[in-house]
Amino acid sequence: MMEQLDIQSLVRENIRNISPYASAREEFTKCEREMIYLDANENPFKSNINRYPDPHQKEIKELLSKRKNIPVENILIGNGSDEILDLIFRAFCEPKKDNVLILPPTYGMYKVLASINDIAVKEVSLSREYQPKVEKILKESNTYSKILFLCSPNNPTGNSFDTALMEKLIRTFKGIVVLDEAYIDFSSKNSWTDRWNEFPNLIITQTASKAYGMAGVRLGIGYAAEQIIRILKNIKPPYNVSTISQRKMRDRLQEIGSVQQEIQEIKRQRFWLENELLQICFVKKIYPSEANFLLIKVDDASLRYTQLLTKGIVVRNRTKEVLCNNCLRITVGTKEENQKLMQVLNTI
Repeated sequence: MMEQLDIQSLVRENIRNISPYASAREEFTKCEREMIYLDANENPFKSNINRYPDPHQKEIKELLSKRKNIPVENILIGNGSDEILDLIFRAFCEPKKDNVLILPPTYGMYKVLASINDIAVKEVSLSREYQPKVEKILKESNTYSKILFLCSPNNPTGNSFDTALMEKLIRTFKGIVVLDEAYIDFSSKNSWTDRWNEFPNLIITQTASKAYGMAGVRLGIGYAAEQIIRILKNIKPPYNVSTISQRKMRDRLQEIGSVQQEIQEIKRQRFWLENELLQICFVKKIYPSEANFLLIKVDDASLRYTQLLTKGIVVRNRTKEVLCNNCLRITVGTKEENQKLMQVLNTI
């Protein structure tokens, strides 16, 4: 059994009893009759987007609810996952007082958002096998440690964290645990959304940018206990996700078969790319990946990065990241893009 955690005690005092902004259309969202709307100072001439978007993103949430078997009340939609992460900082972390824990090498926006919100960051590096050091993390946390960020599959390493290690952290950490599952659709492991209701302090974030192929739409998803979702909804901007973004996500969710086909093709290309990269003499190691990218160790990452760039191929040089010396991160492209990459690598 998980020790009882008082979520309200973790919320910033000024946020705890905040009254959310009530949008002009709030009380008429369930009207069955056609209404004349003269309440929100919108342009009356119809252009298909002349009205403000649905502040509750009902269509998307209902589709996600059916797909994930998670109640609508436990779902939050954001203007990209980064907005959801920022809301979490604002809800739970007192500037100049609280701190958060991150496990480098990891997604860089955790640290950026902490700086923006004036929150201290405690860093506990992953092990050589890119796994969380549970005891060290728990030892490093203190009374002011409000959030622990876990990224699994991890960016930039590509591996999934051990389930038992993660469960111990979620059950033991005395604050909010944010599990970033941006790459979960490419993983062989089950999403923690299957167990969301076991952990009252767990927030799972996912995105439309990777498997759904809609990075330009900027749409993120959060799953958590209703109490947490309610807190975050109270402080989010009322119209944070545009009508166009909502429609695009709705359409994508309704063609989920196509999404699954693309995921399978990316996995096939990842396997092909991994085998081809093993033949390159300056590739020293390819790290196991459950994401849509590969982290590879080369003889000289900066040199190889520049050589690829001059040939019109852009990858990420991760050599300055902890535990990533001379590593490049390569996104799995289309079959044609991957073949071109290998042609270039075989000539430099």
